[in-house]
Amino acid sequence: MSMRVEAYTAAGIAMGSVSAPGHLREHLEGTRELLVEGSDWLPIDGSAGQRPGDVQLQVDDLLILVSDDLGDVPGHAQWHAIDLDSGPYRIEGELSTMPGFDPGRALARPSGEFVHLRDVRITLVSDPDAGETRCAHALVNRYTVDRIAADIMLGFFFPGAKMSVTLGGATTSGAAIQSSASSAPAASSAAPVQPPETAST
Repeated sequence: MSMRVEAYTAAGIAMGSVSAPGHLREHLEGTRELLVEGSDWLPIDGSAGQRPGDVQLQVDDLLILVSDDLGDVPGHAQWHAIDLDSGPYRIEGELSTMPGFDPGRALARPSGEFVHLRDVRITLVSDPDAGETRCAHALVNRYTVDRIAADIMLGFFFPGAKMSVTLGGATTSGAAIQSSASSAPAASSAAPVQPPETAST
């Protein structure tokens, strides 16, 4: 099964297709590398886009993965407005919890590397007015998030992130949480960035 994806890394965005059995999220959690086929590469440093073809990305290097075929949207959930920073990107969207979820008493911790968001807007942290991507669903690598703001304490979803709780429009900053547990954004000017490793045939 082939799925269109946009794979966001710290250096740029690979736009192409991924062939995988089943759902994309399950495929990500079961592999260390993601092959993006027939890809276009858009650096975020202002240099010209490229068409490297098939590129191999390390799953740990993925910050955000956008696709219309995520396949695991919760049917009965409460959704919480959230915005977070991951590398050069700012992500705004909604994250789901089960009804009655109490972060102060929650024993279960999220499993897997990626967290699902809906109604997502992606911009550049350094220049949020330069351009944006809007998408219905995205997966965010929870281990690469630097900052998070939400209406309830969701810090344990994102180990190491600086957490702020929004209360009626106000924001209360918290210490870093140390848990145990489409048009693409416009680019800033910098030295050219090379695309990821081209997959060998």
